[in-house]
Amino acid sequence: MPPWRRFLRNRPALAGVVAVGLYVALAAAAPLLAPYDPSQNELALRLHPPSAQHWLGNDELGRDILSRLLWGARISLTISAGAVAFAAAVGIPLGLAAGYYGGRADSLISGAVEVLMAFPGILLALAVVAIFGFGIAKLTLAIGINSVPTMAWLARGSARGVRSLDYIEATRAMGQRNVTIMFRHILPNIMSPIIVQATLRLATAVLTASTLSFLGLGVQPPSPEWGGMIASSVAYLRVAAHATLIPGLALMLVVLGFNLAGDGLRDAWDPALKGID
Repeated sequence: MPPWRRFLRNRPALAGVVAVGLYVALAAAAPLLAPYDPSQNELALRLHPPSAQHWLGNDELGRDILSRLLWGARISLTISAGAVAFAAAVGIPLGLAAGYYGGRADSLISGAVEVLMAFPGILLALAVVAIFGFGIAKLTLAIGINSVPTMAWLARGSARGVRSLDYIEATRAMGQRNVTIMFRHILPNIMSPIIVQATLRLATAVLTASTLSFLGLGVQPPSPEWGGMIASSVAYLRVAAHATLIPGLALMLVVLGFNLAGDGLRDAWDPALKGID
């Protein structure tokens, strides 16, 4: 059975794709869909529950939660996509070089990757934020650096698995440059696991960005980042639970969607499952 057909038969994976697609669509259309300015304060509506005018209610400063949720999705998507793109741009070439050349190059690159992997992901991101400071671009860099080791290690292992195959030996015998062999012949043949890992890393990036913002080390107020929204409203959980639960539920659904989609891709393209109908 072709991988794409196996993927389409995976209902949890399709549910994940729907959740991710909705998330991306809402983030892209936030300026058109948000009914209010996400930073507009209306203290008279402070902690107001959902109503006809404000479908998801208001937060501790009277700001419309729906508008902040939509703009927060835009910020979250920008950070997570940028972080994974940075990790791929840095980690994949390093992993390819380590896996293809082997020897000293492999030892140096693998040693550096192992040092980074020795740190828990959130602590590594915290260290980068502490060095470079706050802001969306710096937070994206911090999460991207945190994801580089995973992408590099995957590319290295995949490249080691194909570098000695006949078609690689043939291209080498024809005089192709090593860089051409790595990026034109090896990389296209190891993209499936990389795409799967990138999808799963998007979930990690969204959660890490929200965690750092919740701790006050990510996107700073009044920007409507989901982790910051939860942090600012958690003190009012007993009197206005909606202000905390709604962004928390949105975060949970998005992370779950990326994980379901990534798991479905992994199952569909797992070599162990090929030929099984």
